Amino acid sequence: MHILAEEGVIVELLGRFGLNYRLLAAGNSIPGSYWGDPEAGLVGDRLYALPTTPLHSILHEACHWICMDQRRRDALQTDAGGDDAEENAVCYLQLLLADAIPGVGHEPLCADMDAWGYSFRLGSALAWFERDAADARDWLLGQGLIDRDNRPTWRVRL
Repeated sequence: MHILAEEGVIVELLGRFGLNYRLLAAGNSIPGSYWGDPEAGLVGDRLYALPTTPLHSILHEACHWICMDQRRRDALQTDAGGDDAEENAVCYLQLLLADAIPGVGHEPLCADMDAWGYSFRLGSALAWFERDAADARDWLLGQGLIDRDNRPTWRVRL
């Protein structure tokens, strides 16, 4: 499965956080892509993608940017860094953001993540999200990135 979302929807969603989305024409190479094309790339406050970039990759890299502190955002070039707790929070937040995209939602995005090769203790992204992600949720709550009802606050980590 390869989920796509309209460019305008992604621009608006990421813009709410102050992240600039740049969709490149096919045939270009993605600046700042940690994994290489077609995976999304980060350079400063810009997220780059191709028309073939999976939505889960766009959301994952965006959530890295949202979850890192300002010092890391200011120096960002390709490698988002962070520890395991932050990586889990990134995965959790990307699923919440999928719910904010009309016609997407977290369940199809979980299937896309599984197909790409994300690995979770319970065997699937959906099982992890529903039954094993309390630590990720708590991290996001502690940073003020989601509210108690699991809704994004549309803020970035300070």
